[in-house]
Amino acid sequence: MSYPPANSYPPPPDGGGPYDSYPPPQPGGYGPPPQPGGYGPPPQAGGYGPPPGGVPYGGPPVARKSSAGRIVLISLAVVLVLCLGGAAIVAFAVKDEVKETVDATRIRVVAPATLAGRPKATDPTLQAGARQLEAELNKTIPGATSTVGGFYGTPADKDLVMIAAASGLNPDPARALEDTIRGARTSDVRLGEMSSVDPGPLGGEAKCGDAKAGDVPLGVCVWSDKGSVGMVIIYFKTGQQAHAEFATIRGQVEQKS
Repeated sequence: MSYPPANSYPPPPDGGGPYDSYPPPQPGGYGPPPQPGGYGPPPQAGGYGPPPGGVPYGGPPVARKSSAGRIVLISLAVVLVLCLGGAAIVAFAVKDEVKETVDATRIRVVAPATLAGRPKATDPTLQAGARQLEAELNKTIPGATSTVGGFYGTPADKDLVMIAAASGLNPDPARALEDTIRGARTSDVRLGEMSSVDPGPLGGEAKCGDAKAGDVPLGVCVWSDKGSVGMVIIYFKTGQQAHAEFATIRGQVEQKS
């Protein structure tokens, strides 16, 4: 199992938080083209300085979005991953593995009161993002027996976890896992190499790896078994650090009745 170095992500621009470059600039640059004779009026007191590379923005400064809001934007892009992977959550065509099928029907995913020691996020924007995350899962996987989306921890402390999972009969866990990872590669999240890891006592298939959204490093782990598929994203961490908590987090989210 190999991961890119934990310090392979460039630091954020001086004077700004890790979200200052998200969302990415629109085609054509950061703002209006320079006015004839220069770059336009200089920033007013309290305004923003030049972006990385020393090239000033054209036009006056604009208000920045909150860190929490940008985290939600990043996370809602990731929901597409589970939506694509969720296509594999259908009833068994041939029920020749009776015991596994019965066991799979008993699996549910839940939002625990705390997650690996972290409380549920109380920021209203993150709470709204969690509701939208779960709504998207329910809409995309109508046959799911349960779904969950949530945030735990606090962005201010750079300790934030997102969970997204669905339960339902999943006839081909390996394929669902790969579909989920392929879906991630079509989103705005830049996913690195995903390596197979020990899925923990709940079994199935699991992979973890490094990712990046804007300038924010992410540790990503995905699991898939006969009765569920899910994802754990730990912000500001590496895939290796995410894997260290993966079995604990998954055990609190995926439960069997």
